[in-house]
Amino acid sequence: MRIAILGASSQIAKDLILSFSASSPSFELVLFSRRPAELDKWMALRGIAKKYSSFEYEDFGTPNKFDAIINFVGIGDPGQTATMGSSILDVTLTYDQLALAYIKENPSCRYLFLSSGAAYGDVFNEPVTKNTKAAVPINQLKSQDWYSVAKLYAECCHRALSSYSIVDIRVFNYFSHTQDISSRFLMTDIVRAIKSNEVLMVSPENIIRDFFGPYDFCLLVTCILNSPPLNAVVDCYTKEPLDKFSLLEVMKSEFGLQYQFTNEPVSVNATGLKSQYYSKNHCAETFGYVPARSSLDVVREQAKLVLQD
Repeated sequence: MRIAILGASSQIAKDLILSFSASSPSFELVLFSRRPAELDKWMALRGIAKKYSSFEYEDFGTPNKFDAIINFVGIGDPGQTATMGSSILDVTLTYDQLALAYIKENPSCRYLFLSSGAAYGDVFNEPVTKNTKAAVPINQLKSQDWYSVAKLYAECCHRALSSYSIVDIRVFNYFSHTQDISSRFLMTDIVRAIKSNEVLMVSPENIIRDFFGPYDFCLLVTCILNSPPLNAVVDCYTKEPLDKFSLLEVMKSEFGLQYQFTNEPVSVNATGLKSQYYSKNHCAETFGYVPARSSLDVVREQAKLVLQD
């Protein structure tokens, strides 16, 4: 299977490239990014130099023949999301339209789009289910709503093209040892505090997260690619989510985390507050996906790798 990777320089894309390199030799990857030379250097450092071709977006088009496209273009850091504001709409639309134009010319090509749990909007006082309706404050749109609206709009466009094989993958919480630990996520804040031997200041409210890792992400994508073509959406999930208080205690007892509760603002609110940001919508079972790890498994496994560097 020949697969085009759009946004190949994103961290989650790089993790998938490494996973495919190790476990899926039948997948021929063609990588597209803004800086292919830097991607080539990264592949050389990872021991996969010249295994995959790397190009600029201008080289993507119908003369190329792909069996699938996976679109990772987007923002992976809440801090960047807050800075970009409404321009995330244009970025998402531009590269989504690039992929859609291709599959309209080549209807047998599959298209996997990296969406987000944020597409549900402001509904996370409880976990989402298959019956959850997206909530967009249409009359009071704020800066943290643009990312949600961009993903929701893309998904709506994809469902309208019901005769094409398009699968949107909603990522809620992703943690990998390869992540930039300067980014502003709960887990990167935790490992950064451990590495620098500093006290992590956290809010006193408990929250629940479902930390997806590289192994289960690769498993899910592989299941989708190997299944009969469908126009559908799937939510990412592990065997079991994890609440913040339990996470903090595990990181304290096993990795030496020091933390204190504070009522002062301590995190970047780029896409809105979410007390239970995870999904009970397990429709990925349709593609044969069965999670191999729990959130706690992912946290332990990936934290150990990043902290031993």
